[in-house]
Amino acid sequence: MLPSTEDEKAKVADYFLGQSSGGTKVLFLQKVYSESIIGHKHDVWDVHAEDGRWWIITNPTNLYSQEQFPNMDLAVTFHVGLCLRIPRTQKQREPSGYIRPFAEVYQSMAQADDALSQADAVADFQAIGMRCRECLLAFVAAAQDHIIWTDEETPKRADFRAWSELICNVALSGETNKERRSLFKKLMAEAWAYSNWLTHSKTATWHDAEVAFATTEHVLGFTISLVLRHVKEVPEKCPKCGSSKLWPENGYREDIPHVTWERPVCSNCGWRGAPAIVDWPDSLEEVVELITREGAEETECVVPEEPLRSILRPGEDH
Repeated sequence: MLPSTEDEKAKVADYFLGQSSGGTKVLFLQKVYSESIIGHKHDVWDVHAEDGRWWIITNPTNLYSQEQFPNMDLAVTFHVGLCLRIPRTQKQREPSGYIRPFAEVYQSMAQADDALSQADAVADFQAIGMRCRECLLAFVAAAQDHIIWTDEETPKRADFRAWSELICNVALSGETNKERRSLFKKLMAEAWAYSNWLTHSKTATWHDAEVAFATTEHVLGFTISLVLRHVKEVPEKCPKCGSSKLWPENGYREDIPHVTWERPVCSNCGWRGAPAIVDWPDSLEEVVELITREGAEETECVVPEEPLRSILRPGEDH
């Protein structure tokens, strides 16, 4: 079982009853699993009701009968597939204010990782340095495309050092962020310098390539997280009570129901920040393997023996 707040439990119970046709009630519920796919977190709840047991999976929220989906992994796979198939209108693809995952950056890192596993000559090691440079450039390019960093004249698009300076100065502004800002700048500058050195080194070894890849991977992980927190206006602490226990809450608008909004919420006092739009990849080709899991252990693969012709709802005959 994973930890959950009373507010989360109440929302899950209210959703279940809202989907019910009547004549049932919740007996017990618990969060049993959580999976993050390209930054989109899906929580899985095991709900016991008078009319049976159900999976409720979030972001967007939907429910599945455990009679039809006895295996939790099968329900999660079905849910994620359903999310990716939800149509998006051209209006919803307008870039203004959208937050796009840095999918191209992660995809480039995955390709660099594959190349590293096969590298066995100096030219291969140099190529890893080139790939790391391309990943760093892809990061600043994505940051430029989706975020307005300044009203003044901006650096040239491929000027990594200038853009890393600007990003750190804006995302970590103020005297209280002096040491954080300095650290991020140094990390980005050193990753860039080392990748450039490796690209041209005639004495490069496999270990040099491994260091370049690992350093770039860690730096991009830190900086992408920093940029997303900045755009979503996520504070380091709750401005109301000072708690660091902030978690993302997702919601939807009636006029654009397929667009996900996210805002920071304090689990200590209930404070909620301003919502920001979270954009999904435009196509399946943009989806990269970026998954984290927490909770129940993986189970054996299950292949349904009967065709799924309809999805049951609470209160309906099983």
